[in-house]
Amino acid sequence: MNIGFIGLGIMGTPMALHLAAAGHTLHVYTRSALPEAITAASALACANAAEVARRAEVIFLMLPDTPDVEAVLFGEQGVAAGLQAGAVRKVVVDMSSISPMATKAFAQKINALGADYIDAPVSGGEVGAKAASLTIMCGGDEAVFERVRPLLEAMGKNITLVGGNGDGQTTKVANQIIVALNIAAVGEALLFASKAGADPAKVRQALMGGFAASRILEVHGERMIKRTFKPGFRIKLHQKDLNLALQGAKELGVALPQTAGAAQLMQTCAANGMAELDHSALVKALELMAGHEVAKG
Repeated sequence: MNIGFIGLGIMGTPMALHLAAAGHTLHVYTRSALPEAITAASALACANAAEVARRAEVIFLMLPDTPDVEAVLFGEQGVAAGLQAGAVRKVVVDMSSISPMATKAFAQKINALGADYIDAPVSGGEVGAKAASLTIMCGGDEAVFERVRPLLEAMGKNITLVGGNGDGQTTKVANQIIVALNIAAVGEALLFASKAGADPAKVRQALMGGFAASRILEVHGERMIKRTFKPGFRIKLHQKDLNLALQGAKELGVALPQTAGAAQLMQTCAANGMAELDHSALVKALELMAGHEVAKG
């Protein structure tokens, strides 16, 4: 199949490579230089997003934020300009994490152009992208979802059609709320233990055998102890997701006090020059307030 892929960053590059490895022809566009691995996979570079849409049957997007998706879809030489009718009805699959409300509007505009739309944000970070083990949360028509499912299976393991357009993005926002609050909880627990004089590495080991065990404690707890904050998922991107949660909560008339607290911790990190660090570095905001750093194990 001719596959389009727009957005070849930390996540997009390995995801696109899995599609190439599955035997599909890649037509790609990125604002920066093509990654060497993409070139080595015989991907065909396009001059703009419209050219990708003209060449491909299914067009994947993996972009940072809502305005980026809107510009790529509907800006000058955007995807919409290349969605001319053909023998095969084209599908846009947005795997970015963006506003659920905006997603519904984007889907309607793409449908009006004679193409289909699936929102399919992911969870699993760079590790999951490289291992093709991403969790993929989808919103859209069931028949369209089944058509693109084999392509999604090349990139992920837990793939769920949640509902209509926008519901995939809503699920991703819910995911990011849970992840942020768990990071904050693990950070507070390890900081407390370390400040009290206990070895945080041994505390973490003990907790991994109890009811407090979690993937966040396993992976990000180790990052906090070993001080390895090279980004898998940057604080600034998680900030964006929490802002989507708080914006949506305001529109829905829902209070999310713990989410607001986690967002403020990430803002503290960003204000101190740490926006590019992994989101597990949220612990650094707690450390600043405590005047104490979680000790290395």
